[in-house]
Amino acid sequence: VTQVIEQQLTGIDNLLYFSSSSDSTGNVSISVTFAPGTNPDIAQVQVQNQVQQALPLLPQEVTQLGVVVRKAQTNFLMVVALYDTTGRYTNVDISDYLRSTLQDPLARVPGVGQVRVFGAEYAMRIWLDPFKLRTYGLMPSDVRSAIQAQNTQVAAGEIGAQPVVKGQELDATVTALSRLQTPEQFRGIILRTDPSGATVRLSDVARVELGAEDYGTLSRFGGKTASGLAIQLAPGANALTTANAVKARVEQLRSALPPGIEVSFPVDTTSFIRISIQQVIVTLIEAIVLVVIVMFIFLQNWRATLIPAITIPVVLLGTFGVLAAAGYSINVLTLFALVLAIGLLVDDAIVVIENVERIMSEEGLSPREATRKSMEEITGALIAIALVLSAVFLPMAFFGGSTGVIYRQFSITIVAAMVLSVTLALILTPTLCATLLTPVAKGDTHAHGRFANWFNRNFSRGVERYRGILRRVIARPAVPLVVYSAAVVLLVVLFFVLPTSFLPEEDQGFMLVQFTLPVGAQQSRTLAVAKQVEHHFLVDEKADVDNMFAVTGFSFAGSGQNVGLGFIHLKDWSQRKGAQNRAAAVVQRAMMALSKVRDAQIFALVPPSVPGLGQSGGFDLELEDRGNLGHQGLVAAQNQLLAMAARNPKLSAVRPNGLADTPQLHVDVDQNKATALGLNLGDVNDTLSSAWAGVFVNDFIDRNRIKRVYMEGDTPYRMVPSDLDKWSVRNATNNMVPFSSFATTSWQTGPSTLQRYNGFPALEIQGGAAPGQSSGTAMAEMQNLIAKLPRGAGFEWTGLSYQQLLSGAQAPLLYGLSLLVIFLCLAALYESWSVPFAVMLVIPLGVVGVLAAALLRGLTNDVFFQVGLLATMGLAAKNAILIVEFAEFAVRRGESAFDAAMEAARLRLRPILMTSIAFIAGVAPLAVATGA
Repeated sequence: VTQVIEQQLTGIDNLLYFSSSSDSTGNVSISVTFAPGTNPDIAQVQVQNQVQQALPLLPQEVTQLGVVVRKAQTNFLMVVALYDTTGRYTNVDISDYLRSTLQDPLARVPGVGQVRVFGAEYAMRIWLDPFKLRTYGLMPSDVRSAIQAQNTQVAAGEIGAQPVVKGQELDATVTALSRLQTPEQFRGIILRTDPSGATVRLSDVARVELGAEDYGTLSRFGGKTASGLAIQLAPGANALTTANAVKARVEQLRSALPPGIEVSFPVDTTSFIRISIQQVIVTLIEAIVLVVIVMFIFLQNWRATLIPAITIPVVLLGTFGVLAAAGYSINVLTLFALVLAIGLLVDDAIVVIENVERIMSEEGLSPREATRKSMEEITGALIAIALVLSAVFLPMAFFGGSTGVIYRQFSITIVAAMVLSVTLALILTPTLCATLLTPVAKGDTHAHGRFANWFNRNFSRGVERYRGILRRVIARPAVPLVVYSAAVVLLVVLFFVLPTSFLPEEDQGFMLVQFTLPVGAQQSRTLAVAKQVEHHFLVDEKADVDNMFAVTGFSFAGSGQNVGLGFIHLKDWSQRKGAQNRAAAVVQRAMMALSKVRDAQIFALVPPSVPGLGQSGGFDLELEDRGNLGHQGLVAAQNQLLAMAARNPKLSAVRPNGLADTPQLHVDVDQNKATALGLNLGDVNDTLSSAWAGVFVNDFIDRNRIKRVYMEGDTPYRMVPSDLDKWSVRNATNNMVPFSSFATTSWQTGPSTLQRYNGFPALEIQGGAAPGQSSGTAMAEMQNLIAKLPRGAGFEWTGLSYQQLLSGAQAPLLYGLSLLVIFLCLAALYESWSVPFAVMLVIPLGVVGVLAAALLRGLTNDVFFQVGLLATMGLAAKNAILIVEFAEFAVRRGESAFDAAMEAARLRLRPILMTSIAFIAGVAPLAVATGA
């Protein structure tokens, strides 16, 4: 079934990869991942069309049950937990209430893609007794047929339905059989009536009770009996809006909760988003204040300081308008880009106001005349700066993948802010200068006071020292050229030395813990491990942990009695200050403490930085069978890889993200014997399935809600292999033949879940980098280890690692494209191929400083680093443009290149320092920011 559908998943637009999972219960799940920005509705339609082409090729049983195509993100937006505070309720009681009362209303909330309940609702359970069935000569198929016949809804019509005989005056509805509702009614179902009048009822051969649809999952919240449901976000939906709507709907339903049942949200990913936005807004305000202070220190005039300060809210408002028009929201990325742009967007206004002030002081012109002359001198520089900064950030908007989504928001935000800033510098700032500034006498300044005089005096001395150094450097170019060459070589070396990653791990206020017991372990053992995990987090880590929601029988690796998953809700960030209280530290301590649990493998995980790209941080790969190794060969390759990874000091917690092969009891039916005994093979298979797997019969009504009826062998008759002999099949002569007469059993091992990736049999492997190592280093090490595996074993990166691979491949192209566009813009502006080189040669000096600082701070080359590096390239080019523009203007007036360079350096040093320090002040709050 899986391969038939997978073979049709070709030719779908923007498809990145697909993975599938087929379990022993007959369920198949295929996850199809599309490129970011793909219209989810169009993608769903295309997948649905391809699945429709596969339906005629599928078995009839599959087409009867149907194939469902849903769109949803893979990660959980939030988890809603109901827990018992009185001890009166069971897991089934609570999960049935969730499914009956909460699931559908929450699924209808706009923005919700899918709702997954950790538990089952009530079901009518028919527990068969094989000895009583044999006594009465009955098989499970007889029981199922009787239930289906007597538990049914009959549309009997009506009396007096049209057309009628003449004179008919009565019209009434006719009712007959309807769905049964209680265990007592099911016990009374007649299975057989003998000629003597004796009847065999369902209660004679089975135990009937109102039980659970499935017993595989148990949930606990804070050590109490609980159940929960997970909300998955619909593609394209707003997380904050959806989470608020879900919480509002839960509050509406809270009053109807049964007595003693409370509701909680053990996982809410939007808490991190909210506090992150709040922190970025605070950082934005801090940046604005610091930039204004820097401007006042240099300009020493409130009127002059007010002019560039006015541009900040105007540019911010305009940028928000551009974001709205482009369909973007105010989120962490766009706000981060605005903080980064704060120091840049006042640069143009600073250049204008500083030059006007200088001309007024040196030449004694009026504000209007000084403004006119200033704009003649610097308009070209302003346009060049706008082109260069746009050239730096604009190529980011055209990259694909998740990296492209991040880049695009930065690009549009910063470019919009820069263009608006230059526009205001060319239109609004000159107007304000001409009207707000007051005239000064020639040789005088606006500065007054002891601090201003001290600052200007020392600044003038610094300028003279700078000119002296510059004169000596120009006179002896050999030494600076050697230093410059060394800086370029160092730049190349640092680029290769600096570790790489995709995005830094974030403390999102919650973490995950996944535990796996040996194959074949019972649910009771898994529950005991869950309680040990609870004790660690709720007692040993109570200073940092608020609560924990644990689920047994379910994990991201698969479902089974031997697995479990825990969602740990951490306390607010304000209560967890210090590195030792961050999520990563809690994870590290948990790994050390829980490694002592001898009955299970336990991994504590930090969720990925980008929702939807995997279930945890670190790397994620799919080991594929590309050479017909077979399942055992692929498992052997996986074990070999895990053994090598365990010995590698650069890797940590490398583990399979799937269930190990489980013991399987193989029933071998001798068809020749069965036929000779007069048995129908269909009856044999039906009895085996009904006794051991359980079968769905039909529906019943429970409190006005349709629920399911299941038939299965009673608990004592399916516990050990020899229990198979207790079941019998009726032959053609109405004799009951036990399974021992025609079937044998044997033990073997096999997968409980079959995984495939992009059409290949696959096994998923996750892991992380050792402390002090980057994810890029870990991925490179894994790639080297996989190269040592037997021929036929291949691999592909998936999730966050797939996007990191794309990001790393795109980064050099991004830098190169930005440099090329900068060069072409400058060449067109100055109508020269040589002048742009004077600007471009400054950029490596800024870049080497960034790389050295990142290496010293232990940072990695990730997406945020790349954005910051591009900003540094633009800032370095902008500073060079201010000098080159004035030097070019002086050369056109007839001055020598030496004199022009010296004069340009003197005149432009102050605005360069002002704009650079303003930029530093603008991003300083980001550098020291803590919390979410």
